Amino acid sequence: MTRDFPASRPHDEPGRVHIVGAGLAGLAAAVELAAAGRPVCLYEAAPHAGGRCRSYFDTELGCRIDNGNHLVLSGNNSTLAYVERLGALRTLEGPAEAVFPFIDAATKQRWTLRLNQGKLPWWILTSRRRVPRTRAIDYCVGLALRRADPSTTVAAVLNPDRILFRRLWEPLVVAALNTSAEQASAELFWQILAETLGRGGMACCPLVPQTGLSETFVEPALARLRVDGAEVRLGSRLRALTFEGDRVSELVFDRDSIKLGDGDSAILAVPAAIAARLVPALTVPDLYSPIVNAHFRCDPPGGAPLFIGVIGGTAEWIFRKRETLSVTVSAADRIVDATAPDLRPLFWQDVALAYRLPADPVPPARIVKERRATFLASPEQLKRRPQQITAWRNLLLAGDYVDTGLPATIEGAIRSGFAAARLVTGASRQQLCSMAAGA
Repeated sequence: MTRDFPASRPHDEPGRVHIVGAGLAGLAAAVELAAAGRPVCLYEAAPHAGGRCRSYFDTELGCRIDNGNHLVLSGNNSTLAYVERLGALRTLEGPAEAVFPFIDAATKQRWTLRLNQGKLPWWILTSRRRVPRTRAIDYCVGLALRRADPSTTVAAVLNPDRILFRRLWEPLVVAALNTSAEQASAELFWQILAETLGRGGMACCPLVPQTGLSETFVEPALARLRVDGAEVRLGSRLRALTFEGDRVSELVFDRDSIKLGDGDSAILAVPAAIAARLVPALTVPDLYSPIVNAHFRCDPPGGAPLFIGVIGGTAEWIFRKRETLSVTVSAADRIVDATAPDLRPLFWQDVALAYRLPADPVPPARIVKERRATFLASPEQLKRRPQQITAWRNLLLAGDYVDTGLPATIEGAIRSGFAAARLVTGASRQQLCSMAAGA
């Protein structure tokens, strides 16, 4: 069945924007466009929105869990602008200052990294604020990343034998880029540092959802879209795009197809591999890095930190939720093939240590593995990131894999959605074509 939207509109009425993919990139683009008064249709193959950033009820644990753990920083401007537009800022919580608690699993030593608010990083001059057994000058070595060649990795620039590397640089690289320091792009890591530590503690205050990812990023977005008159079609899998000349003329779904009018646009906000299948000759990252999460059903201790970084353990970051303690391991190639019965006690050993809980018994837990969680943020893979403008004048790309200048993070995904929306609303067709020609 072919479905046609009204082909004739008043001369000044904007064309319809068809957004395929209701992850954060697609949601951000849809929310922005609908708020600007553009007719929007949002399609999602799954029966739910949110992509890799959502919550669901786990029947085995008997509680609601997030499919992963995500930390937002106060300097993530696109993310906070998106949440604010949804009226959901109150659903985020965190300390009033930039504090990051850590524990070394081998030595049992605890410390808290405490950044000062201003851009001038005087916190590195105070031993109580920095990583134990490090000096202020050790942090200045990180400036070498600014001059790193695009082909260079983090481990090639920063000395892996230094204690600061093990206790700060490496955990930050793995958490932000989901790539080991031996493989991660030094250039991309510098961009992360420039947008966070480089802007001072005011940009680094950690924030997490009070209830769940869906309650902050997804459900308010769907509610906002309904208010703004957008159409949302879940369970709609895009099978193909039909191209005619320099434009996309039809979206072919499982059960029907959608004809695009002359003034209509399409934003493809699907994973990289799917985009490459749909768009001819599209080059995208093709190597991926896994993430493993574990959600332990237990009563988190009152007053405990919202999260703790673990150095030298199996777990890397542990998050305190309402009914669970949740573990995240990024760049998890070393454990992704391990079985859940083997991983549970290893993870719980770190959780019990970090939150001062009994080691036995091990609570019930759900292990969640994402083998292709994000693209591998290596120098070689960064060259494969496409621009958002395509060779077709009414087709744009969005997603954390496009060239946003950031790794595959919430901030990168939302930033790409906002950028796609601006390209639709702010650039004329002629401008889009000229940008595509130069892409």
